[in-house]
Amino acid sequence: MGVLAFCALKRQVKNYLQLNLSLLYWILIAPFTGQFFKIAPIFRQMVFIGVRAAPMVALTAFSVGVTLAMQAAHSLEMGPVLIAVIVIGRSGSAVAAELGTMKVSEEIEALEVMAINPVQYLVVPRFLAMMVMLPALTIFGNYIGIVGGWAVCRFALNFNTAGYIMRALESADTWDLYSGMIKSAVFAWIIITISCNAGLNVEGGAEGVGQATTASVVQALLAMLVMNAVLTGIFFFAG
Repeated sequence: MGVLAFCALKRQVKNYLQLNLSLLYWILIAPFTGQFFKIAPIFRQMVFIGVRAAPMVALTAFSVGVTLAMQAAHSLEMGPVLIAVIVIGRSGSAVAAELGTMKVSEEIEALEVMAINPVQYLVVPRFLAMMVMLPALTIFGNYIGIVGGWAVCRFALNFNTAGYIMRALESADTWDLYSGMIKSAVFAWIIITISCNAGLNVEGGAEGVGQATTASVVQALLAMLVMNAVLTGIFFFAG
């Protein structure tokens, strides 16, 4: 059983690395050979991955902003992680399920028969959309979190708006915003590549789609939390 588990893990890692290399080829090299990716699918994925997730992100960020204001904490430090969790649960799982369904219904094989590369046609638009929308959602969430903090300070703690703004500016650190953007970009890469890899390598029909979707969420969460710890340590010692 241990050997089988190791072989399965080795195959998953190999597939993931191959997907990343293929993705980099289609984004960075292929356009110079005349093989351009289309813009319209990217905008469709931006709406699906980012715009439709905005209400959930806003509600989460507002709630966190309210809580952190009552605890006198900094919302900018937690924003990228919390928003990444929302995107993993909503958009990452949907991408894995969508691609997994296409795999078991042999739509991906049909693309290959038509000489259409699945990575270029399916993964590149989702990747670029995630790389744009997760940092954008992080900025959006930070603003909503600040509004939540203002609501508590204004209506519960009797702070005036000017006082709240001054305190927020005094406690804010520009590096917190920059580090949050770096984290969100790294998280975006992790989330979308893990989700696409899980979907493209589904086996076993509808049951396999469910298992791959669950696995993509768990793997993306674990990878994101580990990377967050690594980046936090790097930023801490570098600062």
